[in-house]
Amino acid sequence: MVKLTNIYTRTGDAGNTGLGDGSRVPKYDARVTAYGTVDEANAVVGIARLHAPSAIAADLFRVQNDLFDVGADLCTPEQEEPAFPPLRVTEPQVHWLEQRIDALNGELPKLTSFVLPGGTPGAAHLHHARTVARRAERDIAALADEETVNPAALQYMNRLSDYLFVAARSVNAAAEGDVLWVPGKNR
Repeated sequence: MVKLTNIYTRTGDAGNTGLGDGSRVPKYDARVTAYGTVDEANAVVGIARLHAPSAIAADLFRVQNDLFDVGADLCTPEQEEPAFPPLRVTEPQVHWLEQRIDALNGELPKLTSFVLPGGTPGAAHLHHARTVARRAERDIAALADEETVNPAALQYMNRLSDYLFVAARSVNAAAEGDVLWVPGKNR
């Protein structure tokens, strides 16, 4: 269990931060960028949760906890024989998202065009969360080009953005439906 007694430590005042394995890196390190963007995604999911219907809000609560797992996973570099086993994202977490995507998507009409982010306020917040989750996924992919990353962490973020898209469509379906892109409409 994590116990936080001091919120400020002054250890980052020189522009570096500690990782889960105790090593220190610059605050702009690719690993810090990746888990920082996951943290940002978590904050935006929290806002979306405030505007979501109860079933999706319950999903988002679980997602927020999982996003802390993703951050913890990314914060601790892979090691051969770590002194303590690090928290890692697992395949069942990815599969749960896939199941939720399939359940929500099965109730939606087929798409005939791309969806414009918006519709209801709840859907707009879910679309915003989706775009931040996609950015986090890109940051994790960039980190994975430099260092070893748990593949399930990257998969989780990929599925999360898909889930958030389908959840936004589900929220809109309960109202007036999706706002669809009309190519060249305003030429």
